[in-house]
Amino acid sequence: MSSTRGIIQIHSAPAALRPHLEWAVGAVFGAPVEFRWANQPAEPRSLRAEFPWHGRIGTGAQLASALRACERARFEVTEEPSAGHEGLRWAYTPRLGIFAAAIGEHGDIMVHE
Repeated sequence: MSSTRGIIQIHSAPAALRPHLEWAVGAVFGAPVEFRWANQPAEPRSLRAEFPWHGRIGTGAQLASALRACERARFEVTEEPSAGHEGLRWAYTPRLGIFAAAIGEHGDIMVHE
């Protein structure tokens, strides 16, 4: 089983979603997680957080799906490239929905032919 790492970036979420976002991520890892929350100055009464993670390949997709259930959050999940596997990035906004793309070793979005 190959492993990888990545980061969850919650760009903004209403304060009421804070425990739900942590529970969603904790459910993917099978253990409680706690984010370091900060106020989001660009959106009043909202919070932001970053959370680095390590897990098996495919964990990024599970995280993005779990976070997607909290429809009022804006987030990105990245899964770094690893031996034999492309990296992936998922971005979500309530108005535009989810976007997924392959990423290169430097984090740039790859457009395949």
